[in-house]
Amino acid sequence: MADPKVKRVLVSVTDKTGIVEFAGALAQEFGAEIVSTGGTAKALEAAGVPTRAIDELTGFPEMMDGRVKTLHPRVHGGLLARRDLPSHMAAAQEHGIGMIDMVVVNLYAFTATVAKPDVTFADAIENIDIGGPSMLRSAAKNHASVAVVTNPASYSSILEELRANDGATTLATRKRLALEVFRLTSAYDNAIYNWLGLELDSAASNHAFADDKRLFLSKVQDLRYGENPHQSAVFYRNEPKNPRCKIRTEWQLANAQQLQGKELSYNNYLDLDAAWSGVREFSEPTAVIVKHLTPCGVASDANITQAYSRAHACDPVSAYGGVMAFNREVPASLVEAIYANGQFIEAIIAPSYEPAAVELFAQKPNARVLATGGVNPAGGMLDFRSVEGGILAQTPDTVAEDPAAFTVPTLRQPTPAELEDLLFAWKACKTVKSNAILIAKDKATIGTGAGQPNRVNSAKIAVEQAGEKAAGAVAASDAFMPFADSLEVLIAAGVTAVIQPGGSIRDDEVLAAANAAGVALVFTGHRHFRH
Repeated sequence: MADPKVKRVLVSVTDKTGIVEFAGALAQEFGAEIVSTGGTAKALEAAGVPTRAIDELTGFPEMMDGRVKTLHPRVHGGLLARRDLPSHMAAAQEHGIGMIDMVVVNLYAFTATVAKPDVTFADAIENIDIGGPSMLRSAAKNHASVAVVTNPASYSSILEELRANDGATTLATRKRLALEVFRLTSAYDNAIYNWLGLELDSAASNHAFADDKRLFLSKVQDLRYGENPHQSAVFYRNEPKNPRCKIRTEWQLANAQQLQGKELSYNNYLDLDAAWSGVREFSEPTAVIVKHLTPCGVASDANITQAYSRAHACDPVSAYGGVMAFNREVPASLVEAIYANGQFIEAIIAPSYEPAAVELFAQKPNARVLATGGVNPAGGMLDFRSVEGGILAQTPDTVAEDPAAFTVPTLRQPTPAELEDLLFAWKACKTVKSNAILIAKDKATIGTGAGQPNRVNSAKIAVEQAGEKAAGAVAASDAFMPFADSLEVLIAAGVTAVIQPGGSIRDDEVLAAANAAGVALVFTGHRHFRH
């Protein structure tokens, strides 16, 4: 079947960008009849584009505040009729149905509506488009004969094709446009499904684990490669935004603005996520330096530059080429401290930067510098992880822990200074791969043992890294100590207090070792595995 020329176009758009020029060209250059609805018809008529009202086509008035205007056989018959079937064409002629060769439609702005903080349930419902998706689907189904246009960015290329093809679109273009329709309508329905599910569910977490979970991912960029050069990779952003989400999605890593530097790599994103997740655990100015998904330096201080300097001092060798995160604006003094340390900058993420800091970073144009605009509390979104053939989902590890509810089962209580360091170590330990042992002093990490198959080896690594600094320091264990052996390693190094969940069947053995050495234990009642 030959490509049909565009002789009748139905136009009904929410986004009126470029529609006057597009419809005008269709009418003037190709003699197309423009049929339109409501506000679109008014805009076209005001611009002098000859327009036929939809109710003139259907013989039925627009009604019910515009809810019913295009849901009519003379619309959908004109879109769905197969032009290669004589029976379809005979039925169309019998009932006075003329063919529609192109549909130009975009949908009510539902996601923008429900994102408004003051949106009412009734307003959201009114912004669920019915006629638009129906026309799009009808036209896309019959793309053998009908072109369907949803994006103003396509107007110019479609006009070029019409000019080059004697007023007709090609089948290849119509297929591509049909695919875009079903992408758009599936995302639109998904947004409505997610919003309505949360609205009707008094406990939002229940809907989060609904039997049918839908994710819509939009591509942000192709990456140079994955974890290794022979692997292909891409970065997707989770869309659409959840209107009931209690965090500021614009402050997320996925929406951070890259101020300068080379393109981010797959590994950059992973390390940035680990660093950014870690620094969000702290309310006071904190710096986190990550290397290969493991924090090699974490420090809190009243001054963010001092926090960086102390985090860097935790492990200067590993910090070289690391990814850094800060939960305060980065001043010029911090950048100067980085340069003074001779530290190679892989990537940095922070809420904002002083103008002078941005100027200094320009001296290292390859350094990746990201700004989020703000800092969300830890967690706030479901965690997803892929396995072969499936997806795991869990709520984030953001249990509300009240230090007043912690217990001290040992004879010795921690001193106030020890307790401050224990609370710091407990937060920092959450960012370390299990089995995790972290040694800290003066709100800075000095030794970290991560990712070992047994906890005692993690303790040995943390002690080896801390060296003589372990004397008088405190330690955190992300899960209970199943035996006294890991505690004994810490005690031998001079650690004076340890925070851990407790709950082992051998807690009595661990307590006995602590009491014999005069070490204080704090039990939190929660573990923080990070696999």
